[in-house]
Amino acid sequence: MDNYQLHAIRELKILGYKFDDDGYPIEDSDEDFDMNAEICMCIMEILEVFAKQGHSGSSASYAISILEKVLRFEPVTPLTGNDDEWNEIGDQNGTLYQNNRCSHVFKDDNGAYDIDGKVFWEWHIDDDGRRYKSHYTCRESRVPVEFPYTPKTEYVHVDEDGNVIEDSTEE
Repeated sequence: MDNYQLHAIRELKILGYKFDDDGYPIEDSDEDFDMNAEICMCIMEILEVFAKQGHSGSSASYAISILEKVLRFEPVTPLTGNDDEWNEIGDQNGTLYQNNRCSHVFKDDNGAYDIDGKVFWEWHIDDDGRRYKSHYTCRESRVPVEFPYTPKTEYVHVDEDGNVIEDSTEE
């Protein structure tokens, strides 16, 4: 096994996944083995291919940054706004287009906008007293887009009534 795989196994074990000495997931009767095993095997398979490619630190970082964007269906270069980037998806209140390079960017008669431009978050406490974050988008999540455009998301901290808390950096 190479260093990528050894590192992945060590980190996945910290998450609670179990492996045998050969790096294969072990069935855990307390967990849904099919899903866990499949996820682990997929990760290990990707790492095996990545290791075979022989990346150095520099090329690995470059490949990872592009791969992450591609896997998330995000563009690797700024959107241009050119006609070939749009698919017409409806005309209920005028023509609506969706960007085919970035699915959360739309264009209508009023211009282009990113529906994930702002993601709102707030703290919640569950019935057991555990604190967790709740994220959501809404109509106010839309931000106008000018081209060229590199998609980005601003995380906005709000209170339980939806009022913006000035320190809006996500913790």
